[in-house]
This record gives sequence, C-alpha cells and structure tokens, in this order.
Amino acid sequence: MLYHVSYLLKLLNPFFNVIHYVSFRAIAGLLSSLLFSILFGNLFIRKISGNLFRSQAREWTPDTHKLKGNMPTMGGIFIIFTVLINILLWCNLTDLKVWIFLLNIVTFGAIGFWDDWKKIKEKKGISSRTKFRLQLAMGSIISLLLMWQHIDTQVYLPFFKTLHPDIGILFIVWSTFILVGASNAVNLTDGLDGLAIGSLISNFVTFSGVCYLAGHAALTHYLHIPYSGTAEIAVIGAILVGASLGFLWFNAYPAQIFMGDVGSLALGASLALMAIMAKQELLLLISGGLFVVETLSVIAQVISFRVFGKRIFKMAPLHHHFELLGWPEAKITVRFGIISLILCLLSLITLKIR
Repeated sequence: MLYHVSYLLKLLNPFFNVIHYVSFRAIAGLLSSLLFSILFGNLFIRKISGNLFRSQAREWTPDTHKLKGNMPTMGGIFIIFTVLINILLWCNLTDLKVWIFLLNIVTFGAIGFWDDWKKIKEKKGISSRTKFRLQLAMGSIISLLLMWQHIDTQVYLPFFKTLHPDIGILFIVWSTFILVGASNAVNLTDGLDGLAIGSLISNFVTFSGVCYLAGHAALTHYLHIPYSGTAEIAVIGAILVGASLGFLWFNAYPAQIFMGDVGSLALGASLALMAIMAKQELLLLISGGLFVVETLSVIAQVISFRVFGKRIFKMAPLHHHFELLGWPEAKITVRFGIISLILCLLSLITLKIR
C-alpha cells in the first residue's frame, strides 16, 4: 500500500521516493512486523488462552513434554496475520508473485489450522492421508500458477555454472514435491521450544538475500546465477524474518505459546516457495539441512523398526533422541540453531563457487 501511495507523496517531498527501494522496504517490513509481533503478541496469547485453543502433549513425546499439556497453541495464526498485514503495507501489489505467495501461505496455513482444530476438539487431527492429499493439491495449484507466470523450468545445480537441465512440464511435480516436503519437514522439526522458528529465521534471512540477488540482473550475471525477478520476494522474506523473530520472543524456552501445524506448514511452504521462485531449490537442501536430517531420522526410524524390528534412535525426530540422552531442551535448541546458521552460511558460499 505504501509503495503505491508513495507515488503521490513524493510529489509533496522527494524523500518519499525512498519507499520504492527494495532494501528500504525490506528493512522497514522486518522492523514493522517485529514491532507488531512484540506489541500485540501478549494480547493474542491472552485472547486464545481459553480451553478453545489449548493443546495436549502428544503421547509419543518424552515424558518431560507432559508438563507442556494445556499450552496455548495455533500461534501460527498470529504469524500469518502479521505477515499478511505487512505484505499489504510494504509490497508492490501489482507484482503477481506477491499474490501467489499470499495464496501459498494462506492455503498451507489453512490445512494446518484444520489439523490443529481437530486435535483440540476431537483429540485427533485429520488423517495423514487426507493431510498429504490436501498438501499435494495446494502444491500443484501453486506450481501451475508459477508455470502460468512463465517461471524458468530449469533446475540449477550448486557448484555448476552450465549444468541446469530443463525439466519442462515436470516442473509441476518438482515444485509440488519441494513445497510439500519442506512444509512437512518444518512440521516434524517443530517439537521443542523455539527450535523450528529459530532455524527458520536463519533460512529466511538466507533466501531473502538470495531473492534480492536473483532480482538484479547485474548481480546475477556476476554470480552466474539465474535472473528470476524476485526482488519483491526479498521484501516478503524480510517480513517473514521480522514476524518469526517476534514469535520467537514468546516461543523461546520456556514457551508461552506453540505455533501449531498452522504455523509450521505455512512457514515451511513459504521457505520452499522462496527457493523455487529464486531458482535455487537445491540450495534449500544445504541451508535447510537441519530440517532434512530431522525428516530422514523419522524415515530411518520407521523403516528400521518395520524391517528389522529395531529402532536406530531412542525416539524420532532426532531432537527427541538427544532429549532422551539427557540434553536439556534449551541446549538442543541453541545447538541446532547454531548448526542451522552454519548450514545457511555454507549455502551462501555456493553462490560464488560456480
């Protein structure tokens, strides 16, 4: 909104032309979403602190998590609301990528909301099959919209300048796989206070930078990365950073609120879409390595138990394994956050090593 109003304001004072700069709006969006979260976070927590929005600890979590029963949940609603307000405030709303992004975060959030709501009301969420089918449907719609916008269907491999095969119509399958995979990976990682949101922050910062670079022709030419016109998505990424930092203010150990599936699915899909739009999908395997490992730990645990009758880990996902080894929850969160930050830095290095 301010982007468009600034055309009139700069007639009164040239200073307002600064609003047209992506860097200015990215920083302003980050700060405004952070401030909004901190100012209204406690109010949101108080409003949902009735029995209507309280969750019970899952039965397969460690016994220490039973103390977290009856905790306010579905904080992802507040994150999404904060992001939506600030996108409408700071972004160029004539860019169709912005509206595709809005559709993505709202639809995946809606799937998570339905799952959370059923867990609260019926003590059991929607079936994994139904949840997966809904994610596939939403992922396919987003992928089709990207194809409609003539997105580059080549897959760019890290470390290689010229190796980028064009997968054509299979891009729909590829993009849907990344959206669904990332949303579920973040959902599996969301098991300790501040763990998922802390790791997401470093990834959002990373891909905000990548989207900014991919939106400037001179910089993409210098780095030998594809130009994808994603400068505006960098503003959204910065807003996601601010909203995530604001939520971490209340979700840090000991948490006052959980984000729930409504938050983890929406934010995971948002991170994936940033990578897809910037044409750096495989970079997500590096920067989001923590989410990948958490997911693989669950897959390995299930396969090992079904095939060999033995468990590889004391409990999956991996963070619960370290809990049962005796690591304090706060230490696991901080150490995993450090690992996530290191992986994000390594992913940025690959932009130059090509």
